[in-house]
Amino acid sequence: MKWERRAYNISVKMADSVETCRCVEPGIVSELQGSLSGFFSQYGFECYPFKVSWYNKKVDSSYHLAYHDDTLAFCIVSTPQMFDKAFKPFIANITKIGIRDPIDECVASYFKQAKESLPACDPSHEIDTIYDYELHPNKKPKLLVQTAGHVSGSAYYYQRCDIQEDPWPKEKRIFGISMHPKYGGWFAFRGALIFKKLQCPTLPESEPARILTTDAEIIDLLEKLNNNWQDNAYRDVIPPIDRYSEEQQVYFNTAPKDRAKLLGLEKDSEGKLQLAESRDMGQ
Repeated sequence: MKWERRAYNISVKMADSVETCRCVEPGIVSELQGSLSGFFSQYGFECYPFKVSWYNKKVDSSYHLAYHDDTLAFCIVSTPQMFDKAFKPFIANITKIGIRDPIDECVASYFKQAKESLPACDPSHEIDTIYDYELHPNKKPKLLVQTAGHVSGSAYYYQRCDIQEDPWPKEKRIFGISMHPKYGGWFAFRGALIFKKLQCPTLPESEPARILTTDAEIIDLLEKLNNNWQDNAYRDVIPPIDRYSEEQQVYFNTAPKDRAKLLGLEKDSEGKLQLAESRDMGQ
């Protein structure tokens, strides 16, 4: 892969330091996306590029990502296949994991492997990771994943503001939801990889596929989500080509505190999850 012909270095002042960053053309971003997709797709993940400025323009300043506007990032999505292709093999091959939810530990493992799969000799592959569950000390999310998903073009974020004739009382809080063009609501945002020393000023902005276009369709989606999200009906408003398996639904419908037991894991004296003595390794 010949990167040098379509890249050049610039110096960027960040806080009290000056860092050398690499400016690249969109073709290199496509190649990088191809490399990441080559790894992620075999485990049921997808990745979509976006610039930090696209995200920062959509959110309040308190949620801004503290990088140069042209910094390249990738939004990572898990599809229904992730459970069988990534999570179950991960659980089957571990004897002890950290204190986080097993799914979060699994995702962190594959993020790490994805970063290691890129050429180590390229200094622009200095990558910061933000997971979907991470919070600042003030309890605010480090990344509003639905917004990141929208600006990356991976899934349209349907919100109350998309409706011309709002049927709800102004004081009623209505939550929005992202819908994938292929999987409807049967997917999840898992976080972002930030290439902190890689910039692409000319990267064309991505538009997510807006499958639902009428007020009636969007109202139906938001009603299903806000009135009874537990029955999963909102996930099928856009007909999916695949959905979570029954086994996967049982897992995600189980309270987080009980999921380890479902997997045959128990906490040790340090609070880390390990194999329970009674776990049947043949299952």
